[in-house]
Amino acid sequence: MSEKNDLQVTYVTINEDHLGQRIDNFLITHLKGVPKSAIYKLLRKGEVRVNKKRIKPVYKLQLDDVLRIAPIRIAEREEFVPSKLDKVTRLENDILFEDKYLIVINKPSGMAVHGGSGLSYGLIEALRALRPEERNLELVHRLDRDTSGCLLIAKRRSVLTALHEQLREKTMEKNYWALVEGQWDSKTKNVTEGLRKNTLKSGERVVRVDNTEGKPSHTRFKVLER
Repeated sequence: MSEKNDLQVTYVTINEDHLGQRIDNFLITHLKGVPKSAIYKLLRKGEVRVNKKRIKPVYKLQLDDVLRIAPIRIAEREEFVPSKLDKVTRLENDILFEDKYLIVINKPSGMAVHGGSGLSYGLIEALRALRPEERNLELVHRLDRDTSGCLLIAKRRSVLTALHEQLREKTMEKNYWALVEGQWDSKTKNVTEGLRKNTLKSGERVVRVDNTEGKPSHTRFKVLER
């Protein structure tokens, strides 16, 4: 990716690292410190253009696209996470697997996957501080703040795209383990409820049961041990 400024207007040329990425997700990462609401406002007003044309937030970047980004009048803050902070350094012990393509980490309970909603940083920002040489670390998926478990972090855009396709096509299997107080009813093996995604003003996404407007879901339970 190359970038140049002209009278405070920013021009960015897209390379293979961001091929196929949605423009809104690219801008959220590229314009660090700028609220999501401001980024979507820029897109709506046509202050971000691709190859001189207006685009929608869902537009997927192509090789050699030229982005024109109007001057941002919002003070940008530097993303800084102390790499020697105990909570950050302990994450090294939680890494289950790592190669040049991917990190698999056991996300601790109580740590959000990313900053926001009053949090100065989350797991992804902490990993970027631990791996400053890795410039393209991105979350493949998310886990709730209080949920522990395996979290996939892509090191390359191509890996991120491939794993997103597996999630979308449901060729990736996900299993969740839970501790339940009391005796689980052995007859309860399937739960079908409509689930609806909601986005809070902070940008945090939550899912609630809504059998009227929610999407169908099917969760299968199996007691492993009593």
